[in-house]
Amino acid sequence: MKNCKNIIWIAVISLVCGISACKKYEQFPVDKETLNIVFDKNDSLGTNAHAYLNSIYALLKDGHNDIGTDYLDAASDDAISSAAGSTNQVTILSTASYNSLTLPASENVWSGTESYWTGIRMANEFVTNIGVVPVQQTYNGVSMKFVWKSEARFLRAYFYFELVKRYGGVPLLGDKVYTINDNISLPRNSFSDCIQYIVSECDAIKGTMLTNPIISPNAYYGRATQGAAMALKAKALLYAASPLFNGGNIDPSNTLTGYTNLDATRWAAAAQAAKDVINLNVFSLDTGFRDVFLTQNNPEIIFIRQGDNGDNIESANGPVGFPAANGLGRTSPTQDLVDAFPMNNGLAITDPSSGYNSDNPYVNRDPRLTYTVLYNGAQWLNTQLQTFEGGQSKPNTGQQQTLTSYYMRKFMGYFENANAYGSHNEDWVILRYAEILLDYAEAENETLPAPGSDVYNAIIALRQRAGIKPGTDNMYGLKTGMSQADMRTVIQNERRIELAFEENRYFDIRRWKIAETVMNQPRRGETIIQSGNSTTYNIVNVLTTKFLQPKMYLYPVPYDEVLKNPNMKQNPGW
Repeated sequence: MKNCKNIIWIAVISLVCGISACKKYEQFPVDKETLNIVFDKNDSLGTNAHAYLNSIYALLKDGHNDIGTDYLDAASDDAISSAAGSTNQVTILSTASYNSLTLPASENVWSGTESYWTGIRMANEFVTNIGVVPVQQTYNGVSMKFVWKSEARFLRAYFYFELVKRYGGVPLLGDKVYTINDNISLPRNSFSDCIQYIVSECDAIKGTMLTNPIISPNAYYGRATQGAAMALKAKALLYAASPLFNGGNIDPSNTLTGYTNLDATRWAAAAQAAKDVINLNVFSLDTGFRDVFLTQNNPEIIFIRQGDNGDNIESANGPVGFPAANGLGRTSPTQDLVDAFPMNNGLAITDPSSGYNSDNPYVNRDPRLTYTVLYNGAQWLNTQLQTFEGGQSKPNTGQQQTLTSYYMRKFMGYFENANAYGSHNEDWVILRYAEILLDYAEAENETLPAPGSDVYNAIIALRQRAGIKPGTDNMYGLKTGMSQADMRTVIQNERRIELAFEENRYFDIRRWKIAETVMNQPRRGETIIQSGNSTTYNIVNVLTTKFLQPKMYLYPVPYDEVLKNPNMKQNPGW
């Protein structure tokens, strides 16, 4: 499945288009003959059924510049959109300028342009009908039709998780494919029911999926595996254990918006699920931080959404001022994100012993900073980047350019010493091993009075791979004897810098219930004044963001869904 967009067979195009155009509970406009072609009882290769499964994979969101033309994390405290005005979708999100009628379409996965209910319905069609197809191909002694069925169930569980983390409890449809004659005025299931369903699906399918390491990885590239199911389970349980849903329900007695009690054992369940992935001993950190996003089939990748080979990321986000490269500079990382990166000794820049110099702020920093953000003086396209006022990449001539004096570097190719951009892998990484280590460290830390060696070791592994110096104590900048609260702060910051722009920060500040603090203050950038050999850095406010708590911790159910369904309850405050 090398390119999801190109493998949908002509025989199912009309079927897929029909599903995409209809309401999620309605009978899609195809007749029985079309279904018989897709799920053909005489097709021993399962050609059409396999193509239909691939079309479900194609519904996975590609996070590269996916929200309008921005990254979702540009709606968090990590970046802002460089586009002028307040009408781009991430600025609408970050300034609380939406309601149940106007949630930006690209992020409205309930009824917007990328609705996950389409994927759930298609998965149900596949699960219900694949049994008649006499697929002869096997994998590890299991008929591929059972493997495919488990993949469809995984995708369905993933789509449910993406809905639940945004809206809370949603209607659970099981395997049923609803028709126009059915009662489609379905109520929302509780948050607890939804998490239990996602977890039970991941448990049920893991024994009939592709195993890691994958036999013939090129042939099965991009397909869901046992490891992916286990990682999804771990992530769902981590969210369920987090303050927003576990003890911090925005409506304490409302079973749709979270649990109605605090239960510390939920952290233990999340820790064990992440540990189970670790104990598979088939995933590991790749040797290079930036290589994770450029090298296919590397040992860190658990699940991806396939992209093309190209330079679309650079074209959209690369610095302006390079005529041969044509970057549009769409993403402006914030000073807040840059300041989160420690020094290369692992100490925070606020630590007096860190060696940080505000007059030379990018020297001796965590190497991940250089691979995540392009800053003034950074090597790029065979030159030293100029983001000072009036510089090559901040000319202030009315064109779109950085608003913070920073550009996004992450996901881009090796173009430090090139004159122009070239093609490279642009897959969207959905689940990777580094996140599992962070999931485990966070959940395990919450189960203990003080962090144990396993928690320390997970963070040390990430810092070691990043290139942070071990120090004389081999602690990579971590302090011994930290309290649970101290380690929580470390882990939250480590997630921020390790997973920047991977659509984690936006949801992390919500599940931790800190969005009301971090988003109700201005986003900051720099103005840099270059005068001869002297460079002056000034911190400036670049955007006033807003978070209307508590209602904004969950999205509103789309207004038309509540209007047409008397059993559909709206989220509190909307």
